[in-house]
Amino acid sequence: MARKTTNTTTKATSATKAKPRRAATAKAKPTVAEPMPAASVSQRRKPVFRASTWIAVVLLIALVGLTFYLKNEKERSVIEDVTPVSEPATLFNPQDGSVSSIEIKPADGEAVKVARNAENAWVVEMPIEAEADQGLAEAAAAQVSALRVLSQIENDADPEIFGLKNPAFIVMLEFQNGKKHTLEVGDPTPTNSGYYVRLDNGRIVVTDLSGISSLLQLGYFPPYLNTPTP
Repeated sequence: MARKTTNTTTKATSATKAKPRRAATAKAKPTVAEPMPAASVSQRRKPVFRASTWIAVVLLIALVGLTFYLKNEKERSVIEDVTPVSEPATLFNPQDGSVSSIEIKPADGEAVKVARNAENAWVVEMPIEAEADQGLAEAAAAQVSALRVLSQIENDADPEIFGLKNPAFIVMLEFQNGKKHTLEVGDPTPTNSGYYVRLDNGRIVVTDLSGISSLLQLGYFPPYLNTPTP
């Protein structure tokens, strides 16, 4: 009886060892990142422009606008003080005689000068000395004599308002009787009816647009009879 018990126990033990172990090994699940709430993302994003920056920009725009407005008001008040001339008079005294030389100095660029020689013929003296086209030079001289005063500016007016602090052109003239005059050319009027000019660093007047424009053409295109060779 003892042997049977032992054999039975041995068989049970072998049967137990023969059974494979079922290891319940759980596979690791991949971790999925949960999307952050929209509110959290927006909180982390900093604004491109801060409130202080916008305030500074608005104040700057307001300051520029105020400066522009005050400047326009000042110019308007001065322009309103312009005294029109009932009958336009010539800018230069006819008793000075005919023009004997014209020199035009632009703010940037070369000066141009034409003058009458001993034979009373026009010659170009600057920028290159050469014979002049008599018709073009005489037309420029006629424009000088025909310049008219359309209106006058108050004596205490600021020349800078009219472009005369740094004039675009300075025209130096000499007449037959020896008189010399300096004409500073400033800005055109707001209505483009004339130019603000200052004669001999004195009074500021408005003269006709066409006359000044024709005269200033001499500065751009010297009246050479033939194209000079440098």
